[in-house]
Amino acid sequence: MSNNKEKLFTEFTAPTTQEWLDKIEVDLKGADFQKRLVWRTNEGFNVQPFYRREDLAELKAVDSLPGEFPFVRGNKKDNNLWFVRQEIVADDAKAANAKALDILNKGIDSIGFRIAGSNVSPEFVATLLDGILPQYVELNFKTCQRHCVELAEILVDYFKQKNYPLADLKGSINFDPISKVLVKGKDVTPVLQFAKPLIEALKELPFYRCINVNTSELNNAGAYIYQELGYALAWGAEYLNLLTEAGVEATEAAKRIKFNMGVSENYFMEIAKFRAARMLWAQIVKQYEPKCDCACQMHVCAITSEYNQTLFDSYVNLLRSQTETMSAAIANVDSIIVTPFDKPYEQPTEFAERIARNQQLLLKEEAHFDKLVDVAGGSYTIEHLTDAIAKEGWKLFLAVEEAGGFLAESLKGNITNAVNESNTKRHADAAKRKEFILGTNQFPNFTETSDGKQPLSSVCCCSTATNEPADLPRLNKERLASEFETLRLSTEKAPKQPIAFMLTIGNLAMRQARAQFSCNFLAAAGYKVMDNLGFKTVEEGVDAALQAKADIVVICSSDDEYAEYAIPAFQYLNGRAMFVVAGAPACSEDLKAAGIENFIHVKSNQLGTLKEYNAKLGI
Repeated sequence: MSNNKEKLFTEFTAPTTQEWLDKIEVDLKGADFQKRLVWRTNEGFNVQPFYRREDLAELKAVDSLPGEFPFVRGNKKDNNLWFVRQEIVADDAKAANAKALDILNKGIDSIGFRIAGSNVSPEFVATLLDGILPQYVELNFKTCQRHCVELAEILVDYFKQKNYPLADLKGSINFDPISKVLVKGKDVTPVLQFAKPLIEALKELPFYRCINVNTSELNNAGAYIYQELGYALAWGAEYLNLLTEAGVEATEAAKRIKFNMGVSENYFMEIAKFRAARMLWAQIVKQYEPKCDCACQMHVCAITSEYNQTLFDSYVNLLRSQTETMSAAIANVDSIIVTPFDKPYEQPTEFAERIARNQQLLLKEEAHFDKLVDVAGGSYTIEHLTDAIAKEGWKLFLAVEEAGGFLAESLKGNITNAVNESNTKRHADAAKRKEFILGTNQFPNFTETSDGKQPLSSVCCCSTATNEPADLPRLNKERLASEFETLRLSTEKAPKQPIAFMLTIGNLAMRQARAQFSCNFLAAAGYKVMDNLGFKTVEEGVDAALQAKADIVVICSSDDEYAEYAIPAFQYLNGRAMFVVAGAPACSEDLKAAGIENFIHVKSNQLGTLKEYNAKLGI
């Protein structure tokens, strides 16, 4: 058998990289390789269409093993188990307890309780945790920052009273005053004094992490992947500095830090982000000379993004969160929260929460994602992306450190402003369809209505709305689809749904392509679009449009034929409806000279154009 294998391999000559490039050049038939096949990321580096073993020759991290420093391949050696986590708003202790007991029987093994500061008491905690065995469940708590130490002391006392094995319990308390600076625009740095007492209160719970880095807030505000990575490192380093300066031993300090990071739809880049984050964080902690390498491990809870969720066509949110969950699982995170698909417009229903749970359970029970360690390891593309994004994240980390550190930059508003600038750019890109939002600015559901759905505003754990006055800049957490949704909701409120009629004429392929493009373009505003099989004359098409009571008539033909058809159609319509040309033909100036004002094409600002059309229609 071995001889046959050797003979088989010797019969084939491995092509060189140059031979692959030569073949690609032939297939491209003169098209620009850089423009057609090389991906220029938002992080500023290029991703090639293929990689080979030789591209990894200089990468040192590829030689490491799972469970070993610098942990690029994960913290675990023999499996990829992660906690399936669900959040519960614990306004009523008894009701929250009942819900927790119910979902624990449905596959959940990690619970996040959000408790109002006014409810923190021994009685509330006892009722909340009644019947829950913490040695089998990861328990996570979020409350007002000033009540975190009190909550920690209550939990330790409760666990002692119940004789639970304190050394085995796993969980967290979400203490992160810096996130309040970013999200609420409030200088709450005096609360940082509670960090050391909080760690001391949890000294009997060695596996409870209490100093949190919540970069999911940046993710939900539209931060680019390299920004979340770089700021996560600077944020964590800030806490590490504060703790060690306060007298907390470095090993203890590092073991108390937890990262709650977002995960967006950029599948391979997100896998690379988590791998790079572990590698770089391990290097940062190593500089503090911890007693063991295990202190260098980054523990991550990944939370699927809210930023790219949509109110319309909301079931598409399931597709987004599923690929995001896959990225996080393949990247070997420690726990995952899947955001329910209906969160943009309502408090998640029992059905939506059930689906969110099952999205993770399917990956475990049917796809067996929990069985193999670092399946991404050795992938030439992912190894390259890990290295490339690590370099960009490290640059940002160093820039923040040189500027005085994450806290100082946050108090100056520089972190918030940088993320908000990214959000603004992404909204501008979405408006021009440079960034696609499936079901919103690309392939919208033509017949869907909101059915009374309205976007929800977020509220913090202190029950404080995010529209309260702020002293500092705060993160703009406006979802990417929000402006399109506002536009579509305003269209729904109009006395009459505008009708956009496709006047298809001439070249069959071009008229069909442009009609499809125009339907997708205009349906994003909630217009009723009417496609057609084609008309013999423009007069026939205009008459049909007027009979359909069209508000907008879109002529769809080839560039060459617009010179023949567009002006006669415009003149025959005679202002009885808005006239639009689908495309940007060479004769555009002649058409404009004849009075035609409206053109839609791939370079159009879709959102701006639709707002303009709504204004013309009196909406």
